[in-house]
Amino acid sequence: MLHTVIMAGGSGIRFWPQSRRALPKQFLHFGSARTLIQETADRCLPLIAPHRLWVVTGAAHAGETTHQLPELLPSQILVEPCGRNTAPCIALAAIRLLSSDPEAIMLAVPADHIISPPEAFQDAVRRAVKFVEARPEALVLFGVPPHFPSTGFGYIQRGEACEMEGTTLYGVQAFKEKPNQLTAARYVAGDEYYWNCGIFVWRADAILQAIAEYEPDIFARCERLKRVAGTAQWDAALAEEFPAMKSISIDYAVLEKAKDVFVLPAPFQWDDVGSWQALPRLLPHDSDGNTVAGTHCGMETSGCIIRGTDDHLIATFGVKDLIIVHTPTATLVADRRDENAVKELTAEIERRGLKNYL
Repeated sequence: MLHTVIMAGGSGIRFWPQSRRALPKQFLHFGSARTLIQETADRCLPLIAPHRLWVVTGAAHAGETTHQLPELLPSQILVEPCGRNTAPCIALAAIRLLSSDPEAIMLAVPADHIISPPEAFQDAVRRAVKFVEARPEALVLFGVPPHFPSTGFGYIQRGEACEMEGTTLYGVQAFKEKPNQLTAARYVAGDEYYWNCGIFVWRADAILQAIAEYEPDIFARCERLKRVAGTAQWDAALAEEFPAMKSISIDYAVLEKAKDVFVLPAPFQWDDVGSWQALPRLLPHDSDGNTVAGTHCGMETSGCIIRGTDDHLIATFGVKDLIIVHTPTATLVADRRDENAVKELTAEIERRGLKNYL
């Protein structure tokens, strides 16, 4: 049976000061009445029974996850003792799924992406599941056809086509790291490259077997956890084994090395909402190119990203290409052209002993 695993361990630091360590971006609203994690659950639930929805998150965010997704039982929230990237996260989820369903197929999705329309996403997942049912060893990724030369996304280069029941997938020829502008433009101009959106479909036992082959230490620690799953020893074993696992993404750990890796072209619109730069792609802008969420009065203001609240006025005069974000305890003003500015700034805030604002 199909299970959905929502990976909700991110910190969303590039969305500071709106996103905080206690409330990262998956718990925030971006132009919708539902938060990102709620929207993720909403589009996955039509594919599965509610008891087959799982969330992997950190201890600091388990409470907020329960608050925002009250339909989940406590047993459906898998709590990581610490962050260890997506390979240990997926391994932990695979152990849990297999403990109750030896034939489990896993749909692994990030908690903080925006996807539309949900029906197209659901149709793509169903087709990926059929492919995995026919080829149990297959590891399927979704690739989003790029529509602008992003230097912030990783890319997948497709190989030979594989047709099955009217669905065309491609063997993965190569993974490409975040490119420079010229390389990204070349990728967009062709038709063999996709954005790697970090959404996967595979059998739980197949991904564990791949982890065993390429990251045997992670697998060995998972095997020790598997022996105490569902017992009183679980929490103590998890606290010992999980922090000792290598912090590595599933892409680096397995997908760039494995043989049976396929990409399914995504028929849906996707954005990973990775930084404030994403807002102009998601929200309308005014005649001066400003993207505004909140109450704003501007003169001679252009190309700015402005986010505040309805009860606080942000007034600007004679500025352009800025990110301006107001919250009750912190206000950000930054050059919107510098993608790494917020990340560097939050590191400096912590260095100066102001981490209570993070």
